[in-house]
Amino acid sequence: MQDRWFTDYEPSERWPHYTRANAGEVMPSPVTPLCQKFTWDEGIIHGAAQGSCRASLYEPHEYDPVLPEIFGFFGGHFYINLSNVRMQGVRNPAVTVEQLDTAFFGDHPDVPPYVEHPDDAKPHLTDSIMAHLGWIMTRTDWPDLLDDRDHVNQVRNERPDLSTLSDAELVERARSTLPDLVWGFDQHYMSSSSSGVAPGILGVIGEAIGDATIPMRLLAGLGDVDSAAPSHALWDMSRKIRSAPSLMALFDAGVDGLEQRLRSSGEPAAADLAADFDAFLHTYGSRGPNEWEISAETWETKPSLVLAMLDRVRHQDDDESPQRRAQVRAAEREALADEVRAKLAEIGNDELSGQFEAALVAGNFMVFRERTKTNIIKTVHEGRMVFRELGRRHAEAGNIDDPFHIFMLVSAELDDFVADPASFGDTLAERDGQWRQLADLVPPFIIADGQVPPLSDWPRRGDSGVQHAAAGDVLAGLAGSPGVYTGRARVITDPGDPGALGPGDVMVAPNTDPGWTPLFMTAGAAVVNVGGQISHAIIVSRELGLPCVVSVEGATERIPDGALVEVDGNAGQVTVLEVPVEVPQ
Repeated sequence: MQDRWFTDYEPSERWPHYTRANAGEVMPSPVTPLCQKFTWDEGIIHGAAQGSCRASLYEPHEYDPVLPEIFGFFGGHFYINLSNVRMQGVRNPAVTVEQLDTAFFGDHPDVPPYVEHPDDAKPHLTDSIMAHLGWIMTRTDWPDLLDDRDHVNQVRNERPDLSTLSDAELVERARSTLPDLVWGFDQHYMSSSSSGVAPGILGVIGEAIGDATIPMRLLAGLGDVDSAAPSHALWDMSRKIRSAPSLMALFDAGVDGLEQRLRSSGEPAAADLAADFDAFLHTYGSRGPNEWEISAETWETKPSLVLAMLDRVRHQDDDESPQRRAQVRAAEREALADEVRAKLAEIGNDELSGQFEAALVAGNFMVFRERTKTNIIKTVHEGRMVFRELGRRHAEAGNIDDPFHIFMLVSAELDDFVADPASFGDTLAERDGQWRQLADLVPPFIIADGQVPPLSDWPRRGDSGVQHAAAGDVLAGLAGSPGVYTGRARVITDPGDPGALGPGDVMVAPNTDPGWTPLFMTAGAAVVNVGGQISHAIIVSRELGLPCVVSVEGATERIPDGALVEVDGNAGQVTVLEVPVEVPQ
């Protein structure tokens, strides 16, 4: 193992602290060279820098024009620049560095203290920052995002038959997505950085009236969440399966070979379901586990991922529909809002009452954030499909050993690869072997003062010595979605293999993204290893009415599969009530 990966960044001298907090949720695995150098270094990071300046928090001259110091890649793993993020607490009068750190880390002991830099304070930005806050707290809609959605959908609808394009045309098509990656993440930065305003204000309101659950309960049932839309479509398909004995029989035979059985059945119900399935893949095929990584399988590239989830959801009772759950949450939210208004009126604090109403409006950015993410993920996917085709044809031609090896290229090599693909075969195979070794390493949670430990010092996965929790143990995390629920834990590390997850089980996952969302319809509660206050698991759990606790360190290792657990989404705790006798203590 080399002491650094060949695509790693040099740590920033100006902003030297980095963190895997939130980054581990976005990209949990080592990033392929092509994904980093093409999708991120040439596209996404420039959009992030632009968005941060558009939000008035930073100035363009503060960033390196080639690699803006907003993210980082070390040991092939994705990091967020903590020092850079902290400027939001320094420059925004409504937020403090301490509040930002709490939202990111809680009381994690490894977080380096904030030390002021002469260039941190930017008092001349205050007026524009406050104007931006005013925009956030009055934004009931954002029509530009609908225009963006129409555009990315058009790009998908007009995708040509990639197998008919020349290698050079494929590369050109991939490069044509770069402006959309920049703009898409510019918008996503705007929505993401703004989505923390509502929880922060509502937290103050909760303290004032003595109810700490106020933020999570008032940010549930918002409706029109793009990342939840596939769940509604899958639910409708699952009802068709559940009501048709012939379809139930097809699924009862197992997920392996299911798609072929479905398409060759000849039954009208099967033909109808297959048509729905094709429409689903066209509309939502960009989604899947680890969807920011262009080499990752998605619902379009591996439809069995969807079928595996459908197989679980079909067992759920009709009265557990996501539509009904969302309606219940929305009604609870409206009733709670009225209760809070009444309590604030009793207090007689007009300023707090005004802030409360503004926070309710700012809550729309939870919805906007999921929309901007959906839009950019569709753009990422168009690049993915191009490179998969390039890899497929050159593996068939014998120029590379495996189609996946195409993702071991870096963007600067694409033209040379097109000119002489066979000359890259050995290099890409060697890189692939080295890249896979990175997945065996545990990346540091914090990189402080620009000091990146050599890869030879990183611990290996499985060497942590983590012990299963025993009956009575309480695992602490971050309160995500309210409610208390008791059920059997099902540890799932791959959404395409949900195993024994059944209706009402507690889903325990390492991280979640929209590729996991359908499984939330089966679960009674969710527990996740990582995540912050606006993480995907929290947003979806609130929409579907599931208690949820995130940032439970090592949950998938510590909670035995099959254990009886109590998930307290109000307190952010998971209590192990009973463990299977076959699990050693």
